[in-house]
Amino acid sequence: MVKQVKNAVKAAKRKLHTGRRGNPGNAAKYITRNKALNRLQIKLPEFRRLCILKGIHPREPKKKFEGQNKTYYHVKDINFLLHEPLLEKSREIRAYEKKITKARAKYNTDLAHRLQNNRPSFTLDHLVKERYPSFIDAVRDLEDPLTMIHLFATLPADTTHSVPFERVHSCRRLSLEWQAYVTRTHSLRKIFVSVKGIYYQVEVSGQKITYLTPHVLNQVLPEDVDFRVMLTFAEFYETLLGFVNFKLYHSLGLNYPPVLDPRLEQAAAELYALMKDLAGGTTSAPLLEDASAKEDDAPVSVDEQQSLMEAENKEKRIAESQARLASLQDRLKQIEKEKEKPQDVPVQVKTEAMDVDDVIEDEDLETRTCRRLFQNLTFFLGREVPRESLLFVIRSFGGAVSWDGDGAPFPENDEVITHQIVDRPTQGHKFLSRHYVQPQWVYDCANNRILLPTEPYLLGRIPPPHLSPFVDNEAEGHVPEYADTIKRLRLAANQQLAPLPGSESGIDEGELLVAAAARRREDLEAEKERELAAMEKSYAEDLRRELAGKSFSGEEEALADVPESEVLPPPKEDDPKDMAKMMLSRNKRNLYQAMEMSNTKKKEEVKLIKERKRKADEKERKKKTRTM
Repeated sequence: MVKQVKNAVKAAKRKLHTGRRGNPGNAAKYITRNKALNRLQIKLPEFRRLCILKGIHPREPKKKFEGQNKTYYHVKDINFLLHEPLLEKSREIRAYEKKITKARAKYNTDLAHRLQNNRPSFTLDHLVKERYPSFIDAVRDLEDPLTMIHLFATLPADTTHSVPFERVHSCRRLSLEWQAYVTRTHSLRKIFVSVKGIYYQVEVSGQKITYLTPHVLNQVLPEDVDFRVMLTFAEFYETLLGFVNFKLYHSLGLNYPPVLDPRLEQAAAELYALMKDLAGGTTSAPLLEDASAKEDDAPVSVDEQQSLMEAENKEKRIAESQARLASLQDRLKQIEKEKEKPQDVPVQVKTEAMDVDDVIEDEDLETRTCRRLFQNLTFFLGREVPRESLLFVIRSFGGAVSWDGDGAPFPENDEVITHQIVDRPTQGHKFLSRHYVQPQWVYDCANNRILLPTEPYLLGRIPPPHLSPFVDNEAEGHVPEYADTIKRLRLAANQQLAPLPGSESGIDEGELLVAAAARRREDLEAEKERELAAMEKSYAEDLRRELAGKSFSGEEEALADVPESEVLPPPKEDDPKDMAKMMLSRNKRNLYQAMEMSNTKKKEEVKLIKERKRKADEKERKKKTRTM
């Protein structure tokens, strides 16, 4: 009787815990993927697509009741998918595709064509609002979307891997809109060029976003990559980034989407066209509206087409002449202002490519520093350098830029150019009024917020190492030599420390020698004090032994006769560090041991780097001695 009562109590507790009698906890909370497919009545590719769009991931229960080789999901997530509108929409699309297939099988081309044009469509707007309740949540989760969008923007449209042209074009447009906004607000903070691509870090709405963009090269699509999964991610990220760009543009009072200049778009200068439109300098909106209106009209005769083409060409010529006249008027006004200014005041040269708002209210110190870094500089990009990346960086830090090609704001022989970015061994024709530097100089200046000396980056020289701004050298335990040089230059620019020899500064060399001698004198005095303290401690210990009546010579002779194996080691004092470690719990002790192992590994890596540097310096020294 007692046993039956105990069993009944256990069954009641189990029923209260699980909600159903006879099922353990994990079986009620989790479900396998095959059972989820049967419950949703869909196939595996469609299930994966729904999970990606809804943000549902597999789970790892503590006890895998169906086996170790099964994939488990939360029952609540699967029930969540049961009420998803996309599930019903996908079923409707599959039924509609069957109608198209049936019409083609009956050779009813008119019906198949009509059904193909009226194919049902769907949007993912409700999923964005559902997964990101607030705008700041969407901004905080932009790292993966930006990386994926910039990747698809450089991929070729390929029918073999089902990469459509519309997807590539949309990703390209969204990436350019994002870069134009970052350039407008001067939100770019860090850049690092690596083998994988170019890492950017921007600060938008108080959130730091780090993403990766590929190098502009001929992309080869690999065969071992499932592009269907990547296209599903890209489809959702397009909708998300469209929402974010719309909100960011309207926060600045700008129209979205921006209008591209057709001439610049044909010249592959879309980013500059967007920047020009955001600055209020574009005049291509009426042309695009007329073109779109003409596309929607009915077919016309040949004479009407010729007259329309002539009118369109006339409007284009008028718009181009008006734009040139406006630019000439702005240039004349600027020259007049420069003449009115005194000669000793440095003149800031402005071009059509620079922003019109020089003073932005309510901007922080970091944004102001980034906006003024290249403010008085004008750059010209060669054909061999990454034009879009350098255009993005230079404009984000306040500089004016042009390039060698169609749609350039000003030619190569313009006298306002201060720096020409080249990446070739030699340069045929050189202008004496400008610096010829490599592209790394722009990235290093942007990362360190100062104008570095151009001598190490001159044409034909091996530039200094490109240091990552995402690494904390002091925390890693090793500060590279060039990082220390840049630190001294930054402090010298802020007038906090003497610069390196050969750098321009108003500090006298005699003052540096006096300061170095004073520091050396202080170090010697501190060393003498430490030696005196050690001698006093030893003398006090000898006095204590002498008062205790101990004979030092007798003890030493006695110890000399005893073998070393029989001599007991002196008692060890309790280390406070070991005592504190004993008081830790097991998990915290294991965590502490893992931290110690990580620190030891880091020290070994630093030691290996220093050893390699020593060997490289020694090899270079031997090479110089042989040449001499």
